[in-house]
Order: sequence, then C-alpha cells, then structure tokens
Amino acid sequence: MSGHSKWSSIKHKKAAADSKRGKIFTRLIREIAVAARAGGGDPDKNARLRKAMTDARAQNMPADNIKRAILKGTGQLEGAAYEELTYEGYGPGGIALYLQIVSDNKNRTISEIRHIFSKNNGRIGENGCVAWMFKRMGYLDVEKEKATEDQLMEVALSVGAEDIKDDGSIWEITTSPEAFDAVVEAVKGAGIEIADSNVGYLPQNYVKLVGKEAQQAMKLVEELEEHDDVQNVSSNFDIDEDEIAKFGAA
Repeated sequence: MSGHSKWSSIKHKKAAADSKRGKIFTRLIREIAVAARAGGGDPDKNARLRKAMTDARAQNMPADNIKRAILKGTGQLEGAAYEELTYEGYGPGGIALYLQIVSDNKNRTISEIRHIFSKNNGRIGENGCVAWMFKRMGYLDVEKEKATEDQLMEVALSVGAEDIKDDGSIWEITTSPEAFDAVVEAVKGAGIEIADSNVGYLPQNYVKLVGKEAQQAMKLVEELEEHDDVQNVSSNFDIDEDEIAKFGAA
C-alpha cells in the first residue's frame, strides 16, 4: 500500500456492509457544524461547509438535519459546543498516526482515545511528534475499472492535480488543498466515479508492515475511526493488498 488508499477502500466497503449510518451521520453533523462556525453558513463562500454538505447528501442525510447542523454551527440554534483537536501517536511497528478530532468533552475524548491506543499496541505522543511526517493535501481515489491512467491525466492534471499514482487496484490523485474542488468537479464532470475524496494529511514516507503488526495496525486504525469524536485518521503504514483482504474477510 503506497498510500492510504487501499485501506480507505476496504473501510468504506466494511462501513457499507455494517450499515453504520448512525455513526456516519453523527460525524457529518459535527463536521457541518464546525465548518459553519469557522467559515459561516453560506456554502458558496465556505468550501469546507460545501464539502461536508456534499458528503452528507451522499449518505442520504435529510435536508432538515443539514440545515439544523448549520444553524447550530452559526449559533442560530442552541447545540453542543464542539472543539477541534489533533492527537498524535505511534502504533505497531512504529507507524505514525495523526488524528483530527471534534469533541464536546476533551477530557473524555483523550481518555477514550488513549485507551484505544494502549489496547492495540500503540501510544499517544506529544503534540508535534509525528505531524512533520504528514502534509495537508487533497486526494481522490478512483478504482481502476472506472478509468484509465491516461483518462485521469487528461482530466485531472489540466485543472491542477499534482500527481496520479498507481496504488494497486486504484488510482490515487493528489492535489493542493486549493485545487481540490476543481479536480473533483472535473473528474465527476467526465463521468468518472470517485471511490473516496477528501482534504487531509497524507504521509510523506511509509513504514512497511506484514503479518501480526499489519493486522494490529489495521485493528488500531479501525477502532480509532469508529470513535464518534474522530473525524479522520492519517497513518503512514504500507501494507500489501492481500494483508488488507485478510483483515477485511475477518
């Protein structure tokens, strides 16, 4: 796994199979509220809010839920006071993990996250301990049967994509955060289905894991991603597709 992508594909399939819509809605509502608080309630002027609303609609979230989340974020409706946090740590085999959190109770959240790390052969680190290993970038994952590399190069590079990488069963397109929206719209406009897309923190180097350490790392990341307060988990593990397939089957 040369990036986050194959694990990303597996987790999305598992989420669909497990029908965890309630947790997905919770996460999306928090992101909408935080985005509206940070940049205002007009999606035309707030790219982060626009992305959160698009993600919510993709999960068939009712329009009233989206509207209420925006109004809570802008303070027009009462609601929980969410705080954005980042936690950093290490996992099996020395992998680095960078977590983006939205919480209404910082003390509870750090206690629960610390527990997940410790029971999965990991540990929380100090702020800044691994952040330098990651770069904020946009990314799009496209399954290879949906498009050829030449098609993607023609569509994506012309509107600002930085690179297209072969990541096993998918193509991973990377962009600057500023070019992300334009690349997403161009790929969709070409009729190419996107498996996953976001602006997040991508690792600049990787740690190869196999066997037990690979399984432990995926278990740790999955448990972190299942926590309601965790919006995104970035990690630098490099795991072959057959290892991920074994975990997915389990």
